Amino acid sequence: QVQLVESGGGLVQPGGSLRLSCAASGSISSIYAMAWYRHTPEKPRELVATITSSTSTNYADSVKGRFTISRDNAKNTVYLQMTNLKPEDTAVYYCYADLKSIGGVRNNYWGLGTQVTVSA
Repeated sequence: QVQLVESGGGLVQPGGSLRLSCAASGSISSIYAMAWYRHTPEKPRELVATITSSTSTNYADSVKGRFTISRDNAKNTVYLQMTNLKPEDTAVYYCYADLKSIGGVRNNYWGLGTQVTVSA
């Protein structure tokens, strides 16, 4: 079975940094794209950053210049390096993958989320 496991969340002060990781495991054939979303009870789910198999990236306007998404193909892992964090970045961050499993079809998968809290 394919699953995504996030790690790296925590509590940081404004202006600080965190690095989130998401490892995809299981019988994976191809990963077409991975992404990070975030959600709070006060606002809808937001797409934060995406990276494709060709390493093309896209970012929400609110995080451009502060966040960097990258991947390690050997480990089937995507990262989100977050710098100059702001209180409004506080949310549960969810990993997303568009991938094909061995013997299966192309589908979307979600991690369970990791909490990021930015507060003095």
